[in-house]
Amino acid sequence: MYVKPGPGVCFVRYPDKPHTTLPDEGAEVPRSTYWLRRLADGSVVAAKAPRKSTTKE
Repeated sequence: MYVKPGPGVCFVRYPDKPHTTLPDEGAEVPRSTYWLRRLADGSVVAAKAPRKSTTKE
């Protein structure tokens, strides 16, 4: 699932990488108990993944 930090949240740490935080633009994360709890408490919000650019140079 794709999530990004909730409004007013400074940072959200990854459970398996405590020194790494969720980027402001969001990231794809596993649908685990940890991330579902973050959704429930408002630390993160569900978001749509940005479209990948398919332009060729």
